[in-house]
Amino acid sequence: MNQVRINEKDKVIVVGVGLKTEPITEIKENLIELEELVTAAGGEVIGSTVQVLPQWNPSTLIGTGKVQEIKEMVQESQAQLVILDHQLSGIQSRNLQEQIGCKILDRSQLILDIFAQRARTYEGKLQVELAQLLDQMPRMVGAWNESLSRLGGGIGTRGPGESALENDRRRAKEKISMIKKKLEEVSQHRAQHRQSRRRNEIPSFALIGYTNSGKSSLLNRLTGSQVLAKNMVFATLDPTTRKVFLDEGPPAVVTDTVGFIRKLPPQLIEAFKATLEESAEADILLHVVDLSSVNMERQIEVVEGLIKEFKWEDKKIIHIFNKVDVAPVERQFRVKHFPRVFVSALTGQGFDQLKKLMADSINEMQTEVELYFDRTNEFKLYDLGREAKIIRKEAATEGTICVAMMTPTLMNKWKEFLVK
Repeated sequence: MNQVRINEKDKVIVVGVGLKTEPITEIKENLIELEELVTAAGGEVIGSTVQVLPQWNPSTLIGTGKVQEIKEMVQESQAQLVILDHQLSGIQSRNLQEQIGCKILDRSQLILDIFAQRARTYEGKLQVELAQLLDQMPRMVGAWNESLSRLGGGIGTRGPGESALENDRRRAKEKISMIKKKLEEVSQHRAQHRQSRRRNEIPSFALIGYTNSGKSSLLNRLTGSQVLAKNMVFATLDPTTRKVFLDEGPPAVVTDTVGFIRKLPPQLIEAFKATLEESAEADILLHVVDLSSVNMERQIEVVEGLIKEFKWEDKKIIHIFNKVDVAPVERQFRVKHFPRVFVSALTGQGFDQLKKLMADSINEMQTEVELYFDRTNEFKLYDLGREAKIIRKEAATEGTICVAMMTPTLMNKWKEFLVK
């Protein structure tokens, strides 16, 4: 089973599909998003069509009349690719390919293809390969059945095709377990990094949000780093962690993660578990929302649905409404989420407020404690100052008394100096 790929400047026809039970506006929104995905993958959308059905057609997903119409569109426009905004089975893909006469992809395959193009790190590439294999497994049967029926043979005869299918599936399964093992190693390595951060008790934030809401630009402005930030879907695949300095709080780290999207293929969620662990381990989530998007509410719903799926509901969440510089002002009044802040990663507007919110949320996790350092240990005050916010110091007869803000883990680390 070869992965169908989208090539640079491929001419693409996109097909929006839905059932009569779905709102038509939603089907159209999904189609616009599919066009953005095609552009992100390097293709060029030259035509689009929508079909709303009472129920799915098992052999081609869409109706026969629509298949004929798309075939004519392909012939007239010389399109190389047709992409449907719905999951296709192996049989449906093959039937459509034969009847329309060009390459066929579905939404999941397109998203996987973008991920394959963008993966830069060893881990990212492994995750994409795993997702593609998980995606191909169920499709294999349909693609092979055709070659089986051509082999003929009487009742009870096992055609060579059947063993070829079994071989393919076995090879895919072996590869899947091999990749999972490698990812497990990467995941353990990452967990060790997190352990060391925890030992040093560095508070951590994770940026989450719909794809293209501006998470990477936000990270760059917050931390002064140079992470790739592009105005396109899925510009970030590999988690990036950077230090952030907050005037009113201790040093912290911020991790940027892969963006969420509607109808995110479940195989991708499975493959990117390790990446998402970074968010799962964070003390505070920063949910970045594109305030300028007309689909803002829907995008928030998608992210909140995934937060539930990953069981992160009990985490503290700060809502960051980004792109305030280009969003209509009245949209701010529709926002019902707290705590929240309106910012522009482009102009820097609202960043002082954001940093204050971040510092406050860390400080809420801290309590005021008194510590005493005798003369021989006074040198440790310097280390303490790097890890905790020192409110005041007073000289005592035999050393220094110091009042600082500390999290429970930090108190544990400095317990020998705590004044009961």
